[in-house]
Amino acid sequence: MIDAHVHIWRLGRNGCIWPAEEDGMLFRDWSLDDYPGGRVVLVQSQESILDTEWLLDVAAHDDRVAAVVGWADLHAPEWIAERPKLVGLRPMVQGREADCYDDPSLAPGFAAMLDHGLRLDALVRVKHLASLGRLAARYPQLPIVIDHAGKPEIGGGFVAWREAIAPLAALPNMMCKLSGLLTECGDAPADAVAPYVAEILDLFGAERVMWGSDWPVVNAVSSYEAWLAQAEALVPAAAHEAVFGRTAARFYGLAEEAA
Repeated sequence: MIDAHVHIWRLGRNGCIWPAEEDGMLFRDWSLDDYPGGRVVLVQSQESILDTEWLLDVAAHDDRVAAVVGWADLHAPEWIAERPKLVGLRPMVQGREADCYDDPSLAPGFAAMLDHGLRLDALVRVKHLASLGRLAARYPQLPIVIDHAGKPEIGGGFVAWREAIAPLAALPNMMCKLSGLLTECGDAPADAVAPYVAEILDLFGAERVMWGSDWPVVNAVSSYEAWLAQAEALVPAAAHEAVFGRTAARFYGLAEEAA
């Protein structure tokens, strides 16, 4: 098994400006010493090269880290390079304009990612999916995974989300993370994620879906153990090997034993 979406941070260090005190129990240092699972893909949480450099240093000294998805300014791609365990980049798009991926000034950054064999983790909301689809069509050789299934509004936005994400599932370079759904529930109960999980699997197929805990963010609404158990129950048993390991290993270019 491999958890395809885990964060760590140290408040006030390594470029860390989030979470803030108002984020409650998340407002503390989180390290892999606190993490209850096994092998992970560490994903950036800060828009800072300092954060990414720190994650890579952690990865170099901890065999539980199978890979790192970092951050880099795609407008100034000089930093983008091949580094041990760096497998992808994640621009933090969720708060930006709906058409942000259409910006032509990002082209050098995406070209650099292709040159160095990096993947794109797409931290987006539903409004960004059309622009992300156009990006995927422009760069068919760029592997892309949609983080948190595009952050749908659980319990009230199913139809709009499904209409937005379905065209992306038809693109062969696109995958989807089964992660971060519980934090989008709002007032809806945790079991409201069930139709979204089923639709993700139906649209993408198990070979293009990977599970992630979104730990420690998940702790604000649930726990690693509860979300894992819920996902294991919702994903058909025949799809477990792919969703809980093989898809992530293939997407991120990891050795099979990492799954």
